[in-house]
This record gives sequence, structure tokens and C-alpha cells, in this order.
Amino acid sequence: MELLTGEYRNTLDEKGRILFPAKLRNELFGESEKNVLIVTQSFDRCLWLYTVDEWKKLSSKIMETASPFNKQNRLVLRSLIAPAQEVELDKAGRLSIPQSLRDYAGLTKDCLILGINRYMELWDADVYASYLEQNEEDLKDAAEALSEISF
Repeated sequence: MELLTGEYRNTLDEKGRILFPAKLRNELFGESEKNVLIVTQSFDRCLWLYTVDEWKKLSSKIMETASPFNKQNRLVLRSLIAPAQEVELDKAGRLSIPQSLRDYAGLTKDCLILGINRYMELWDADVYASYLEQNEEDLKDAAEALSEISF
């Protein structure tokens, strides 16, 4: 799989479907007949979208290290693993976002899909703008912490 990057704006229709960008569809699925993504909650009021293979890798690593006897582990399992749902793109290339996940992320009409290497994020456009504004100083600090990376 090539690296997924880009910022794509689309609208959520009244049935909770969003047109998935053709560039990402081609990158993820090519000529495959079954176009399935795993959609789950993230930790920033957005949704994470994974291919089935990438989700298996991530969820397996989490399940190998998480103990149901640890309070913090249970919180992660309940917040990330439990709400995950397999969603198939329809023939028109739309992804139908389950109501519970739309509610969690506050998805209304204008949405944003971000390609972040091996996974994607789905945000309500207004929620994302607010997130960026609220975290502007943290972003500067995080970028500064990466100053030892050289090209």
C-alpha cells in the first residue's frame, strides 16, 4: 500500500454517507471488488479509518499487550476496539458512517478526510478548525521537539 496523504473535503448526506475520494479509493482498493474500511473512534473527537489489513495489525498489537485487568487498558479497549465497525463502500464510492460514530465525532454536513500515512481521519470541518486553533501552541512545541530530524 502506498502512503496515504492529502486533505479532502466532502459533505455528509442526510443518510450519513460521505463520498470517499477517488484517489484514496484507487490507492486503497485498486480493482478489488470488496472495498471495506474499519471505522472507529479516535481520541480527538474524530474517526479513524483503516484498511482491514492495517486494522488487524494495530488491533492485534493492542490486544497482545492490553490486559482486561488493567484500568487504563480497559479504557483504551472500550474506546478504540469496541466501537470499531466494518463498513463497505457502496457502488457510488460512498462510505456510510454508523450513527453512533457520527454522533461521537459530531459529524454534520461539511467533513474533512485526512490521509495520514497508513490510516485516515474523518473530521467535521468545524470541529477540525476548532481543534487546530485550540492546539496551535502545542503544535509549535511538537514541531520544535522534532528539531533533531534532518533531511
